[in-house]
Amino acid sequence: MHATSENRPYAERYRQPRLGILLDLVSKLSTAARRLVLGRPFRSDKLGHTLLPKRIALPVFASDAMSSVAYAPEEIFLVLSVAGLSAYAWTPWIGLAVAFVLLVVVASYRQNVHAYPSGGGDYEVVTTNLGPTAGLTVASALLVDYVLTVAVSMSAAMSNIGSAVPFIAQHKVLFAVLAILLLMSMNLRGIRESGIAFAIPTYAFIASMAIMLSYGLFRIYVLGDTVQAESAGFEMHPDHGDVLGFALVFLVARSFSSGCAALTGVEAISNGVPAFRKPKSRNAATTLLMLGAISVALLMGIIVLAQKIGVQIVEHPATQLSGVPEGYHQKTLVAQLAQAVFGSFHIGFVFITVATALILVLAANTAFNGFPVLGSILAQDRYLPRQLHTRGDRLAFSNGILFLAIAAIAFVVAFQAEVTALIQLYIVGVFVSFTLSQIGMVRHWTHHLKTEADPAVRHQMQRSRVVNTIGFVCTGSVLIVVLVTKFVAGAWIAITAMGALFVIMKLIHRHYEAVSRELADQEGDADDMVLPSRNHAVVLVSKLHLPTRRALAYARATRPDTLEAITVSVDDAETRELVHHWQESDISVPLKVIASPYREITRPVLEYVKRITKESPRTVVTVFIPEYVVGHWWEGVLHNQSALRLKGRLLFEPNVMVTSVPWQLNSSERLKTLQPQSAPGDTRRGFVD
Repeated sequence: MHATSENRPYAERYRQPRLGILLDLVSKLSTAARRLVLGRPFRSDKLGHTLLPKRIALPVFASDAMSSVAYAPEEIFLVLSVAGLSAYAWTPWIGLAVAFVLLVVVASYRQNVHAYPSGGGDYEVVTTNLGPTAGLTVASALLVDYVLTVAVSMSAAMSNIGSAVPFIAQHKVLFAVLAILLLMSMNLRGIRESGIAFAIPTYAFIASMAIMLSYGLFRIYVLGDTVQAESAGFEMHPDHGDVLGFALVFLVARSFSSGCAALTGVEAISNGVPAFRKPKSRNAATTLLMLGAISVALLMGIIVLAQKIGVQIVEHPATQLSGVPEGYHQKTLVAQLAQAVFGSFHIGFVFITVATALILVLAANTAFNGFPVLGSILAQDRYLPRQLHTRGDRLAFSNGILFLAIAAIAFVVAFQAEVTALIQLYIVGVFVSFTLSQIGMVRHWTHHLKTEADPAVRHQMQRSRVVNTIGFVCTGSVLIVVLVTKFVAGAWIAITAMGALFVIMKLIHRHYEAVSRELADQEGDADDMVLPSRNHAVVLVSKLHLPTRRALAYARATRPDTLEAITVSVDDAETRELVHHWQESDISVPLKVIASPYREITRPVLEYVKRITKESPRTVVTVFIPEYVVGHWWEGVLHNQSALRLKGRLLFEPNVMVTSVPWQLNSSERLKTLQPQSAPGDTRRGFVD
């Protein structure tokens, strides 16, 4: 079968043996699967379709911070349980301290979204005002924290579901991994689609928690009912004896730092401002305000109700609790509240448990929206691979979503989905970004105040600077507490990961800069560039057959200064037969035989080509390699192996061009009917609507 110019693009696509055939067959299946999971691709001009109104943006960007009230209060109680029941008296004060810091951070970030609405968030703020090194520090901290957000949220979700379904508690690692994969696939469908899917569960959680807290407090304070948690009658013992003095202060500080997990996710809104509908900054600021109000109300409501009904929750129930029934399985804090408040109304307990589990699963969506956007910005600044900057078929940053899912799964498996273990790594990164961001904003307002003359605007800037200064003091103080109380307990792992990521991004940036300098046209280089004086064409020959004749014809059509055919002699009899047929044919191109006493093919050709370029430094050598296009994967194993090896070596030689001349075997015809409608990436390149 003779190839024509019409099927040359097709031949070029399938000219790689083995990998080419396999990739195309897999591409057909993966395209169908991708359409089934993700839906039809969006055109680039449909990006406005994905912009979010406030009612959808709240569950998309704020679900992490709101859902943290499901485990942040529990961590406060767990840490204090080490000192025994008497330490629970500190819980309301710790809750108030956490709520105060949360409100300060919300107020501070409202200034951020107005000043920097482009979506860079903390990274842009810090880079602009404190320099690229500080900005990269924030970026590495946020990237690690986003990964831990997914790991912690999924692990906490499985613990909550496990309170009602023991089977899930026994296999929580598996279910956490499956939940991450499900969330990943939903986000790959696009921001707006994932937001609509998450809105109902998020609002169901807010409503159910509000009903539970209101009804529980109403029963206690208005009706005077006796409401007790199932653990209220147990006797709690200190884990290490009495905790007094400095040890108690340290314990309270550590409890506070664990409770500050409630602040995670606040920064995601500043990173996601471009996803809001216009006016973007105002809508983002309003969403932040709603986030702060709801989170504080739920946080304090849970802490107060838990203390009133006598909840006791410890890290080691077998040793810290006595009087427990045989086979007792400790439920989560929220599950104990629901069981006590709703009593015999089991549906209420189940609904609260399911809603809490769902919001914890969906909380990871904050990271799935923040991480890819930040990764895209870093890729644009050449700190991460450029693939993270491109959008997928559904206009989501698909590569960033995939990377986040893989990293989160690694943490879940490594720490066996234990929230108490993962929480020690948590929030270090987010408070690093909080603190540096507020310092950057203070410097931002100070810089603009030097040039602003309008009294009204100056007054507003001065007020914003005061807010950001208070935010810096608060978040900086919390960061110190977190580092002191959590470093040995596991925070060092997160800090190490941040440092490693910082170094990796620096090296990536250095590489891109080096490549850019190498490829840039220096002044005068374009004019002084030495043009090739001659084109020496070489056609590789193994046999005198149709592929060889086609390669010769194509090489002759390029009009080289010199055209010759070469063959490597690895078998004397075959070489003599080839020379005989060549001389008897009508081919006018001379055939040169290269001896190979060790039966190698690649090295003799390389040495011959190098000799040409050495003798004529301004000569370009174009090597034409005939290749078979096959239709089955096993045919790829039987053909083109020598051509592949030779091509791989020739590509590294200066002044050498390599041209593959494909020849379609009959078996390749079957692939024309199997060819997918679009190749991977065609949508991004605008080839497919």
